[in-house]
Amino acid sequence: MQLQLQDSVELQLIKYLTVNRRTMAKIKIKQVRSAIKRPADQKATIKALGFKKLNQVIEHEATPQILGMVKKVQHLLVVVE
Repeated sequence: MQLQLQDSVELQLIKYLTVNRRTMAKIKIKQVRSAIKRPADQKATIKALGFKKLNQVIEHEATPQILGMVKKVQHLLVVVE
C-alpha cells in the first residue's frame, strides 16, 4: 500500500518514528514523478536522497534531516509501507 504525501506529511511520518523507539525507524520512499523541469534545489534534493531512476525505491532511517528532504520534494515522492 502506498501513501501519497500531502499537507499532513509530518503526521504520517511520525507514525513511522513511533513504531520502535529503541532503533531508528526506517522509511521506504519511491520517486514517482520526474525531476525534469524542476528547480535546481529540488533536483539536488532528489540526488541527495539517492534516487537515480524513476520508480526506484530507497530505504532511509527516519532522521529529521531525511524527513525534511522528503517534505521538500513530497510532490515527486510516495512513502511505501
